[in-house]
Amino acid sequence: MKGHIPRKRFGQNFLVSQAIIAQIIAAIAPQAGDTLVEIGPGLGALTAPLVERLGHLHVVEIDRDLIARLSQNFPPERLTIHQGDALKFDFACLVVSPGAGSAGLRVVGNLPYNISTPLLFHLAQFAPLVRDMHFMLQREVVLRMVAAPGGGEYGRLSVMLQYRFEMERLFDVPAEAFDPAPRVDSAIVRMIPRPAAALEAQDEALFARVVSAAFGQRRKMLRNTLRELIEADALVRLGISPSARAEELAVADFVRIANFLAPLGASTAARH
Repeated sequence: MKGHIPRKRFGQNFLVSQAIIAQIIAAIAPQAGDTLVEIGPGLGALTAPLVERLGHLHVVEIDRDLIARLSQNFPPERLTIHQGDALKFDFACLVVSPGAGSAGLRVVGNLPYNISTPLLFHLAQFAPLVRDMHFMLQREVVLRMVAAPGGGEYGRLSVMLQYRFEMERLFDVPAEAFDPAPRVDSAIVRMIPRPAAALEAQDEALFARVVSAAFGQRRKMLRNTLRELIEADALVRLGISPSARAEELAVADFVRIANFLAPLGASTAARH
C-alpha cells in the first residue's frame, strides 16, 4: 500500500492477505476468454492474478490516484480502466454480443461498505446479461443477502436479491486480511442470475413496491403494512395470514401478492 493513503469517502480498505486472495481467485475460477469486470480494483490485489489468468480485464475505479497506479502497472491491452462511479456505470456496455450465444458478463469486487446495498440493487438491473458475480462484502450484509424467512436478518434486501439470483455465502474474511483493518469481518458471496422463466412476477416494479411496503415497518402485521395495497380477506384467499409479519413470508409469497394486484392496478387493489 506504499504511497497511497486510504480514503474514507471511498470506503477504502485494501486486501493484503495472500492466502485470502488465492482463495478468492480459486472461487472465481477465471478462464481465458471470460468477459470479467472488477469493481474497485484498488491497489490491484485481485487485479494482478485476474489479468494473469484472463489475459484482459475491465475495471471500474473512481479514485484518480489509484487509476494512475493501475495505468502504470498494467498495459492498456491487458487492462481497460473505466473511470467513474460504479453506482452510475452502465455494465451493459461491456457485453459485446448479448443473447443466447453470449457467455455472459462476470462481475467481481471488494465492494465499499458504504455503498454496498445501493450498488447491489444497481447491479441487479443487469442480471440478464450476467453469468455470475463474486463479491466481498461486510459479513453482516452477506448474512442478510442469503437469509431464510423467519429471522431478523431476512428483509427487503434478502427478498429482492433472492428473487433475481441464486446466492451462496462461500467463506468469511477476517478484518486482519485488510490494511487498514475494518471494524467488521467480511464474507464472499456468489450470485448467479436465475433464468428468466423462473422470474414469475408479472410486474416487477409492483413486486418491489409490495416488498418495500411490507418491510417498511417490519414489526407490524401485513394487514397494517399492506393495507394501502390489499385487504386482509384477499390475503387470506392467497393463503397468507393477515397477522403475519413480512419476515415470515417467502419470496414466492411476495410474488403471489404482487401478481394478485397486477391485473387490478395497485391504486385500486385495496378495495378488492
